[in-house]
Amino acid sequence: MKTITTTELLEKVDANEDLFLVDVRENEEVANGIIPGAIHIPLGSLPERIDELDKTKPYIFICHAGGRSGSACSYLSGLGYDVTNMEGGMLAWEGELEF
Repeated sequence: MKTITTTELLEKVDANEDLFLVDVRENEEVANGIIPGAIHIPLGSLPERIDELDKTKPYIFICHAGGRSGSACSYLSGLGYDVTNMEGGMLAWEGELEF
């Protein structure tokens, strides 16, 4: 599984790279802040919302600590998606947040 550190992701965000971020945390967690530009699809909703994802785009998955996003990456990579897990999750994120 491909991974990215929060530092590497922050550098890409700061460089205004075209990123496709998916936050798989629960609604209550996202209410405490989400990385600007990320879309929110709770992990449990992923199977029924999979049509919102484009197999031609590389996605970076985010959760609280890295476990649920890792599960999302395992599931989606098995279906042919280009996915990367953000190591450490939002616990390690030091960039801006949207509320």
